[in-house]
Amino acid sequence: MGLRLGDEAPNFTAETTEGTINFHEWLGNSWGILFSHPKDFTPVCTTELGYMARIKSEFEKRNVKVIAISVDPLDAHKGWTKDINETQNCTVNFPLIADPEKKVAMLYDMIHPNALDNMTVRSVFVIGPDKKIKLMITYPASCGRNFDELLRVVDSLQLTANYKVATPVNWKDGEDCIITPAVSDEEAKTLFPKGFRTVKPYLRYTPQPNK
Repeated sequence: MGLRLGDEAPNFTAETTEGTINFHEWLGNSWGILFSHPKDFTPVCTTELGYMARIKSEFEKRNVKVIAISVDPLDAHKGWTKDINETQNCTVNFPLIADPEKKVAMLYDMIHPNALDNMTVRSVFVIGPDKKIKLMITYPASCGRNFDELLRVVDSLQLTANYKVATPVNWKDGEDCIITPAVSDEEAKTLFPKGFRTVKPYLRYTPQPNK
């Protein structure tokens, strides 16, 4: 059976471009994003890693560590990093896991035989400080990911982990949230001192509580 939301993120020890890491120890008390790439020296992956390098500071503000993986060896990663820096006007500033034996890829079910039987698909795992999987997204090799969307979902995950709210469609940080149905109106008055507006008994909006 594959991994599901709420499962503990499998731990592993692996070689990376920043040395050997134990994944859980490397995460520490941070949130984490583990994202896979089908192959080094490929065009879509090059743009993705370059963009991530340029916005990594935004993830750091949110206490999120980022780490990438492909099934290529370490020497290929190092050579490819030079190309990424050159073509994407960046400095790759996060580790790339070398996984030539596909151990981590198999652990996280990143090999999808119907798509690519020898390479990883574009998997994304957001992992909480409790080491539990909070979000999973899988893209085909042909489709580059939207890393701005990953920032958005991290904002939502971190908000909803600490307050009894959910985030509506297309929500962005700073916008109104939805009070979860399990919260009564009386409880909501205490939990959300900024107030709330009721559209339906099950649909109540409140200003983002941590702003």
